This record gives sequence, C-alpha cells and structure tokens, in this order.
Amino acid sequence: MVPPNFGTTLGTAEYLIGTVGPPSTAPRPPFLRARRRVGPDLRTPPLLRSSAHAVASPLVRARRSSSVGPRTPPLLRSSAHAAAPRLEPVDREKVTLGSFGSNILSSAWGSSVPLSRETLKAYTTQRFCRRYLLMGGDAIERRSHGNTSTEPISQRTYQVVVAATPDMGIGKDGKLPWRLPGDLKFFKEITATTSDPNKKNALMMGRRTWESIPPQFRPLPGRLNVVLTRSGNFDVAAAENVISCGSMSSALKLLAEPPYSLSIEKVFLIGGGQILREALNAVECDAIHITEIKTSVDCDTFIPPIDMSVYQPWYSSSPVEENSIQYCFATYVRLKTSTSGPVNSGHELSCNGSTSRSKRFKLSDFTYLPKIIIEKHEEFQYLSLVQDIISNGNSKDDRTGTGTLSKFGCQMRFNLRKSFPLLTTKRVFWRGVVEELLWFISGSTNAKILQEKGIHIWDGNASREFLDSIGLTDREEGDLGPIYGFQWRHFGARYTNMHADYTGQGFDQLLDVIDKIKNKPDDRRIILSAWNPCDLKLMALPPCHMFAQFYVANGELSCQMYQRSADMGLGVPFNIASYALLTCMIAHVCGLVPGEFVHVIGDAHVYKTHISPLQEQLKKLPRPFPILKINSEKKDMDSFVAADFELRNYEPHQKLEMKMAV
Repeated sequence: MVPPNFGTTLGTAEYLIGTVGPPSTAPRPPFLRARRRVGPDLRTPPLLRSSAHAVASPLVRARRSSSVGPRTPPLLRSSAHAAAPRLEPVDREKVTLGSFGSNILSSAWGSSVPLSRETLKAYTTQRFCRRYLLMGGDAIERRSHGNTSTEPISQRTYQVVVAATPDMGIGKDGKLPWRLPGDLKFFKEITATTSDPNKKNALMMGRRTWESIPPQFRPLPGRLNVVLTRSGNFDVAAAENVISCGSMSSALKLLAEPPYSLSIEKVFLIGGGQILREALNAVECDAIHITEIKTSVDCDTFIPPIDMSVYQPWYSSSPVEENSIQYCFATYVRLKTSTSGPVNSGHELSCNGSTSRSKRFKLSDFTYLPKIIIEKHEEFQYLSLVQDIISNGNSKDDRTGTGTLSKFGCQMRFNLRKSFPLLTTKRVFWRGVVEELLWFISGSTNAKILQEKGIHIWDGNASREFLDSIGLTDREEGDLGPIYGFQWRHFGARYTNMHADYTGQGFDQLLDVIDKIKNKPDDRRIILSAWNPCDLKLMALPPCHMFAQFYVANGELSCQMYQRSADMGLGVPFNIASYALLTCMIAHVCGLVPGEFVHVIGDAHVYKTHISPLQEQLKKLPRPFPILKINSEKKDMDSFVAADFELRNYEPHQKLEMKMAV
C-alpha cells in the first residue's frame, strides 16, 4: 500500500506500482478527447497568478444569443493574455459557479455560464479545482436551461486502501517498513481494475505522498491522480491524469461532476497519515481495503482503528508470509445507518430469538465494491456449487423417491477469523442451528426436547410413521436412536432408548478432542466421528455429516468435516453454520481463535423439488457475513446455553420455502 511518504528508497517500479514501463497510453474516453476548435487554442487563464489580481471583479456577464455563441468569461485576465475564443455552441452543459469566498472575490457569479465539456476539463485539470472551482466549503450549484432554481451537487464517496500493523502503524521515517510484493499486487488490482473498460479509477493522496513517489513513476498509470494540497506552489498544470484540490471535500465534489462523473468509476484514498486519520472512519468512506500486517513492525506514523460499530468484514484472506512478515488481506464495508424505516430483524440476534433494535441499517447491494472484491465473498462457493449441480449434475434416484441432480466430491472453505459463515442469500434458521448443536453436545437423542423449544427439523425422521417404515416399530415416537450426540459422547455404549442414563458409558470423543487440542495440539488423530457401523441399523437416519478432524497451528483451530450426503438446498446452509459454530466453541474453551472450516462433500445433490427456489436464490447478491460473539465467561463445553451466543448484523435476504424430502 502507499505509505504516508513513499521516499526515494523504494527501488524498482514494480515495488511502487506493480508494473514496468511508462504510464498507460490507452485511448481516452470520447468525452475526454479534445474536440476540434474554431479559432486559436484556448489559453489557460492566469487565475490570480500575481498580486495585481488580488482585486475582485465580476467574472461573468455572459449573454445567450440565438446567433452568436456565448463568450468565455475573462476570468481576471491580465493584459499579457489575449482574449479567449468563443466556445462552440454545441454539446454544452450550463454550470453556475457559486461564490469563491469573500477573501478572494467580493462578488458572486450571478449568471448562468454555458461551458463546454472541453472547457470544463481545461479549467479543472489546470489548477481550477484548487484555486477556484472547489475552494473548501464553497457552494457549487447546477442550473439548466435558464431555470433559476438550484440543487446541491452530490458528493462522491470513496474507499480506503491501506496497509497497517496490529496497532495501525502505516509507516516509518516516511517509508513503508516492509517489502511485500503480494501487497503491491493487491493494491494495483484494486485501484487499477475497472468494470467498464472506457473508465478509470481516481486515486486521492496527500501532497507529501505524491512528492515521495519517484518522478519517473508518477503519476501512477491508468488512474486519475488527485493530489490534495493547500500549497500555492504546487503546480501540475502540464501533467496528464493529475489534478489538485485544496481539500478532500472539494475533490469529491469535483469528481461528482462532469466530465469526471462520466469517466471515473471508483474513487480510492491511499494516504497519507494525516488524511487517513481524518477520513478512515468518515461517513463518506464506503469500504476499507486493508493489508493487515500480523508481524510486529516498528512504525512512527499511525491511523485510528477501524470502527467496527459501523464496518463489517466483507472478506478476509488466509494469512500468508513474505520476507518473514505475515499478513492477510481484508475488506470492510460500511453498514449504512438509517433513521427511519423498518428494522431488519437480524441485526443483533440472540439465540433465544430476541433482537436488539438499537441500530437501524439500510440494506445495500454492495455493488460499489471492485468486482474482484465482490467475487471474494465466500458465499459464492456455495452459490457456484449449486449452479454447477443444477446445470451439470447427474440425474439420480434416491431413498426418498424425490429424485436429485448430483455431483460427487466437492469442497468449500470458510474463514472463521473475522466473521461467521451464515448464508445471506436466504435466511438461515440461526436459533435452530444453535439449539440442535447444543442438543448434540448434550448427547441427547430425544427429538421431543427440540420440539418443546419450537425446533422441528427432526420431526419427519422421529414420527411414528417414519420409524415404522424403517422397521423400528418398537421405538417410541421421538426416539431417534444412537445418532450424532450419542456417538460423540458415548461411542461404543449399548443403546437402549432415549430415556436411559448413559453417564460413564462408552468413549467420550468430544472430551478427547478437547484434551488433545489443549495438550497434544500437533496430534494428527484429533477426530470426532458419528459413523459407527454397529449402530447404523438402530438409527432413524445414519449420519450425513459423519466425520470431523481438527487442526491446530499458530494459535488457531481449524476443522475439516466430511459429509457423505448433502442436501444443498436445505441441509448444507445449516451444516456449514453448525460445524463453524462447533469449531468456534471448541476454540473458545481451548484458548484458541477460530481458523478455517473446510467442508468436504461426497454426494452433493439438489432435490428436483428445490430447483425453482434455488434458482431464485442464485439471483441474490451476498451480503456481509454476521459476527459471532460468545459469552467469555463460559469455558466448559457442557455449560453453554443458547443465550451465550449473539449474532451481530445478520442481514439476509428473505426466507425461501423448500420442503424436506423424508
């Protein structure tokens, strides 16, 4: 990332901008190309270049005429400058420039001034933003077709791109205190890539950041470089793709107006330290793309921490290491606050179903993010797999007689370090996830316990009709047999019924897993298995998610689960959340932090009755995963209750109805 001051010790162009060679010579969009003029070239107005121009004067007395084009305003011309030519009476926009401030001009422009796009370009790219057009705090209004009513010009938002240490250090002695080629590649991918090939992005930076870039490498190619400075000595009049503005506010207003509103796709703020201290958590900041340096590095320039009350992780990469420095990439998106309208029912959801209404958020489609960042959302793994199965899956019969489309051998990976993988393209029954997992952990096989809590996910397999259909005619209704929880806590014990006390019987796999994680973290046998061939005939449903292995490294706990049979529509969203939660709980009691959940699937299938609702789900764009908070006082797996888990900022799309195949 760009430091507060680059300095001249960066070395090669590859380290500076991730590329070699001169700035891009790609053709500019048509509306930015110079048009053929009539008469002499338009000269740049002096704009108060000497003290002789300190006296204010009327700038515009333009008159509209049906036969003669409007005259260019004198703009305080000195006698050394010839009169500017008349502008072409075609393709104009009428722009009213408001007061420049009483310290510069004693009178405001009161007339509508028709300016061609080319003229506006000439003014704004040659010091006009800094000196006149957008002086800090000055009002700028648009008038059209002689209408005297005005409306404020909207201001663009921006996204921050930065690299920082755990204590938010970003530089040392005006330089980056690390050399990370992967970080520079990330910076270039985000800031130089556009969805529209006819557009480019804008990079806002402070003057010191600009000046610390070696001259041969500036401006950063393929992007509009916007230098923020109040210095009267800064001059970029002859530079291509460079403009200067006196403040970030003025720059954002300028970029919201033609021609930049038509040619600039996204705006990024890249430094330096003083600007980031003011702008990192500002309401105009839509997103923060940060390279999080995990290794301790000495810095002397710092920025404030990201305000996690208004930002939510969009994605986070797994840690990588270069030049003995460990780091990862992350993107945080702003949750837009709203003062009116309905509250989404999932913002702060406890597992007893209650919802905190202390915050209101506007739902966003987050399409303002760079395309490469949008696609990194981990929910796309699930959506892509569903789409692949529907498009290319094998048509197969199944136990339920419903029929499926199926693929064999699939994998998804979910990062648990910052957020929790509860799918957002449809609402997932979070309370059901928590209550079922606690039920497993207790070792219970009684479906009636869940029913009493309003959880009916096992009703179909626990019904009298179903138990009789699989030959368990002597089994009490609701008794599911030695399924998941029984195998986790009493593997090998003789099963009788759901009412028996199995304390001390069989092998407690869950406690063994926790003991090995705490005392033998490098053990490769940290296994939790629900697949017991001797008991399969006694189970209402043999385990689908049958086998999990845990892995400890760098203070993190990860889990890989193998699922022999996966109902992509109903079951898999639930299964992802369940094993992610189990991993977080075990990490919590073992003093570790969650790492990754790896989901390996044998037969991944879509029931043919689920195709239509899943196709509706595929049209949805994911939203940020929620954040899970666990009661810090609980340190024993058997002590947890549903109220110990809080899900923050879960904003899914609506629920989709799918009937369970039994």
